[in-house]
Amino acid sequence: MKKALSPLLQQTSDLRQAIRSKTHTGVTSGLAQGAMQGNVVILPADWANDFLLYCQKNPVSCPLIGVSEVGDFRMPELGDDIDMRHDIPEYYVYRNGEKVESRSDIEDLWQDDMVAFVLGCSFSFEHALSQAGLTPRNIEEDVNVSMFETNIATVPAGRFFGNTVVTMRPYVPKDAIRAIQITTRFPKAHGSPLHFGSPQDIGIKDLSRPDYGDAVSVKDGEVPVFWACGVTPQVAIRNAKPPICITHAPGKMLVTDILDTDLAVL
Repeated sequence: MKKALSPLLQQTSDLRQAIRSKTHTGVTSGLAQGAMQGNVVILPADWANDFLLYCQKNPVSCPLIGVSEVGDFRMPELGDDIDMRHDIPEYYVYRNGEKVESRSDIEDLWQDDMVAFVLGCSFSFEHALSQAGLTPRNIEEDVNVSMFETNIATVPAGRFFGNTVVTMRPYVPKDAIRAIQITTRFPKAHGSPLHFGSPQDIGIKDLSRPDYGDAVSVKDGEVPVFWACGVTPQVAIRNAKPPICITHAPGKMLVTDILDTDLAVL
């Protein structure tokens, strides 16, 4: 007899099935709360070592939670039934550093030499914020999180280099302090913020015009709080120009069976 799944694992399995069948094509923020979500980068094997080193040198922006075997589209350490060719709501395809298309699966693009990387995502600490009464604005407004390219340089590695991308969530100052305390416990989901307060200090001109995702309202008395974001590698990919690279579309993540608390520092 097949063992019954826990309610959360049933949610993650059902959500991946909905994504695989193209029933769910939207963002994953606020879904399967309590499960670790991941940013995805898929590269040919001869580019994988450079990218692995880039992640190791930039663990806040690129916290590794999984790496596949060469040519293997499964990620058993993150979920028994994960299929990296089908389980993301939307994929971006880059050729020589340029985004050339988006698509709902990559089965016909998968190559025997590909390596898939999964990086922790700030969506994973949103559950903890919500439990503390600090529900992120993007969840309240049912939109994608705001993401911005900054002037904060990452540490180059091999052929990969570029500036950091951040997510933004606004809070009144006392709640911002509590949010910092909570998210510090989740280093595999980017941990504590990189910056709060003046967006101009990190090269952001207009909070109403994010580079990725959606704008959210910032109310009187609130300050923007900025966390590192796993979209950062997409900037580095544009600079490195691998012949092919496949990523998730911002906000449309791989939902794993790993509990976010399993990777928390308690």
